Amino acid sequence: MLKPLAFALLAAFGNALFVFGQRGAAPGANPFAFTLGAVLVCAALFAVAALVYRTSGDPAYVAANGWQIAAGGVGFFVTFVGFFLLYSSFGATYYALYAALSILTTSFGVGVLIYREPLNAYQIAAIVLAIAAVVLFTYGRDRGA
Repeated sequence: MLKPLAFALLAAFGNALFVFGQRGAAPGANPFAFTLGAVLVCAALFAVAALVYRTSGDPAYVAANGWQIAAGGVGFFVTFVGFFLLYSSFGATYYALYAALSILTTSFGVGVLIYREPLNAYQIAAIVLAIAAVVLFTYGRDRGA
């Protein structure tokens, strides 16, 4: 259980770093200039990592997984546009809403509905709590709290 928690914490730290950069950047005429720059830095870092870990099977892997790679790229784009709209309009505190909705769309939508991954009672309870989090967050913001 410690390994998934460590990996999730690493991803959460990276996400917080991205949000820190996005919220701290000055507004610009082109709303996508920050994200493009961040994605280019990210791509350069991934290029270095891919070169370090390269194998002779990489071209075949990319060719065999082109559809999934394209879906992932579109997913990154939609995520980053959503981040821009959410954080520039409402602030970083709205990440709680995004996180709870991500539990529903990713864990339940992709994991359970598409890939038929099993859930135990505790995980089902966590999904129910995620739904409650969305309701409470939305209600609390509507009430001016």
